Amino acid sequence: MQKFILSVCLSLFLYNSSYAQDDFAHSEIKFNIANTIAIATVEVGYEYFIDYNQSIDVQIHFNDRINYHTEKGSREFNTTSFLIGYNFYLTGDPQGSGIHISPMVKYRIGDFTETIVDDSGFITVEEDVSTDMSGFIIGIGGGYKFNFGNQFVFGPFVNIGRNFNEEIKDRFTAIEFNGGISIGYRF
Repeated sequence: MQKFILSVCLSLFLYNSSYAQDDFAHSEIKFNIANTIAIATVEVGYEYFIDYNQSIDVQIHFNDRINYHTEKGSREFNTTSFLIGYNFYLTGDPQGSGIHISPMVKYRIGDFTETIVDDSGFITVEEDVSTDMSGFIIGIGGGYKFNFGNQFVFGPFVNIGRNFNEEIKDRFTAIEFNGGISIGYRF
C-alpha cells in the first residue's frame, strides 16, 4: 500500500512539475470595463485554459441589464447573472489570443421594478410594477483578444442570446445582446 501511495505521489509531482515548466498561463481573471463605464454593470470572470486554444469561462454580472436598458426615471434593475461558456480560439495562436467564438449559458436572478404614473383622471396614481427577471439564456458570442507577454489581455466582444422567461419576453424581448471590452490578467 505504501508503494502505491508513493507511486501516486511521485506521478502527481512529475505531472505538476512538467505542467509548471510550460510557459503558457492557464488562468485569467477579467473585467468588462466598457459596461461598467457605460451602464454601471459590473462583469467579472475567470477563464481557465484547458488547451492553448480552448477555455472554460465563468462570469458573474452584478446589476445585469437586458439590452442596455437604462435606469432613468423610476426604473431599477436588481439582477445578478451567472454565465458559463466555452471559448474556442480560431487563430491557432499558442498563447490563447485572436478571434474566438463562445457558446454560453447564462442564468439571471432578480427583478426589474418601475413606477407607472397614471394622471389621466382626477387623481394621479403611482404604481410599482415588478417583472421577474429570473431565467436561462442560451447564446453564442465572439470577439478578439489581444495578448501582451502572456500576462495582460484585452479585447472587444459581443454576445447574443435567447431568453426563455415568458415574463421578460412580454416586457422586453426574448433576444438579448451584450458586448464590451474585457481587460484581464493571466497567471
